[in-house]
Amino acid sequence: MPATTPCLWFDGRAEEAATFYTEVFPNSSVTGVTRYGPGTPMPEGTALTVEFTLDGRPYTALNGGPQFTFTEAVSFQIACADQDEVDHYWTRLTDGGEESQCGWLKDRFGLSWQVVPDELPALLADPDPQRAQRAMQALMGMRKIDVAAVRRAADDAPVAAR
Repeated sequence: MPATTPCLWFDGRAEEAATFYTEVFPNSSVTGVTRYGPGTPMPEGTALTVEFTLDGRPYTALNGGPQFTFTEAVSFQIACADQDEVDHYWTRLTDGGEESQCGWLKDRFGLSWQVVPDELPALLADPDPQRAQRAMQALMGMRKIDVAAVRRAADDAPVAAR
């Protein structure tokens, strides 16, 4: 399959967004900027595109104007090794943004992210359907995912009536 690169449409904040994202994720950098020239839709010198990498993966930010905005129909998932990583990304990306539920958030630019601990999919797909359901119920009540709390809920089988 040919390489694919997400292109994110911004209204004048592409360079700011790319800089922010490269500060949040390790091994990331802005790799190139093209700018609007004279007689173009944006002020001369404004970034047209910003090429950047997030932990080695390429992205493009485009200053296209106000015609299009982000929706939750597209989000980026962050697979986190542990709760410390969940806390890091949640804290950084919600700064100026907004929390949603079940590990979803919108950053200050309106882009949606899912901050997911690696252990969560296995808990939700547990071969014991009741254990998986208890994990799901716990998850549904959370904004930022607390994997230890989801695990405790999954393990907390009700005591049989006597």
